[in-house]
Amino acid sequence: MQTVEACTDLLHKTYRPAQADLRVVLSPYRICPLGAHVDHQLGCVSGMPIDRGIALAFAPGGGREVRLRSLDFPGEVAFSLDDTPPKAEGDWGNYPRGAVQALQRAWPLRCGLNGVIAGSLPIGGLSSSAAAGVAYLMALGAVNDLCLSHDDLIALDRQVENEYLGLNNGVLDPSIIVAGRRGKLLHVDCLSNERRTLDASEGMPAFEVLVVHSGVTQALVTTGYNRRVAECEEAARRLIEMAGTPIPERPRLRLVPRAVFEAYGAELPDPLRRRARHFFSEQDRVAGGVRAWAAGDLVRFGALMNASGQSSIENYECGSPPLVALYEILRDTKGVHGTRFSGAGFRGACVALIDPAHRGEVEAEVRRRYPARCPAYRDRFSVHFCDTDDGSRMVA
Repeated sequence: MQTVEACTDLLHKTYRPAQADLRVVLSPYRICPLGAHVDHQLGCVSGMPIDRGIALAFAPGGGREVRLRSLDFPGEVAFSLDDTPPKAEGDWGNYPRGAVQALQRAWPLRCGLNGVIAGSLPIGGLSSSAAAGVAYLMALGAVNDLCLSHDDLIALDRQVENEYLGLNNGVLDPSIIVAGRRGKLLHVDCLSNERRTLDASEGMPAFEVLVVHSGVTQALVTTGYNRRVAECEEAARRLIEMAGTPIPERPRLRLVPRAVFEAYGAELPDPLRRRARHFFSEQDRVAGGVRAWAAGDLVRFGALMNASGQSSIENYECGSPPLVALYEILRDTKGVHGTRFSGAGFRGACVALIDPAHRGEVEAEVRRRYPARCPAYRDRFSVHFCDTDDGSRMVA
């Protein structure tokens, strides 16, 4: 992979590690075909890693310093394990600093590292932040001889996002990035943390993953993401209160019985009613998607993705105009099984599962229609055809 070679070359030139000490971790981006905006409410989700992601070449630093370069961002990030700085707005060094802070709560780190990191797609919508967080956690664990399990990495990455970065997301992103497998659908229950790897039916038609980056790059913590999380939790609190049952310390919609939502959901004020409607309808779509995947029915699976995208617009209200435009273009294009926003839907990308036989027609339609609807992003959007891949791993 060209990104790996570029990272290792710069690592050698900048930090001059011994060849025997050099390691490389690959941490893939992810898509979530079904399960939009529900992981923070402890819902069930589904996803797959793709063959694009983060490469981190690294070696022990020989002391307690962490020193990092990026092929995507300027400057060097440098700090001591003994003095981890607080979050700095817009600083790519937040992710390694957050990883150190999360690890040191459970394990004393004795060794820093030198590293070079790079991503292989535009940032936004594919959980590049979680992919980077997992990569740093694995590298720091390797140089400190820590044996980190999948559950460890998922929990630690969530700490980085929730506690260091201030993003109130769930376990969807790191679960798929860490535990996903090529050609398979990963089902994650975000309440129990149970993960199921689902094989595709032998009769399933071939498909490709299409990623269309909108050109919108605003960070999640500066969008309405956390406000939507708070609205979902307020909807849960009110439903539990109307049912006359004890309210948990942090109410989540997964803790609301379906019968309670059906009995009292119509009494919720807007927009709380729509947030709850999205959650419960999305849980139905995830379950239906599992059945369609097992049957090899990409037509049904894609229809559920389209319905998820529509609910994201109408009920979760998270689509920026460029993403809504991309969703509508892809939804109506021949050869696209299904599409929806990727990530939180305020920035970034739309993803789709497509028939490879229609690749050229799909790309041509996007390139024709999207600039016409969103001329401000004419020179910023990009189209990428991907395959599924295995989860994060050491490759050297």
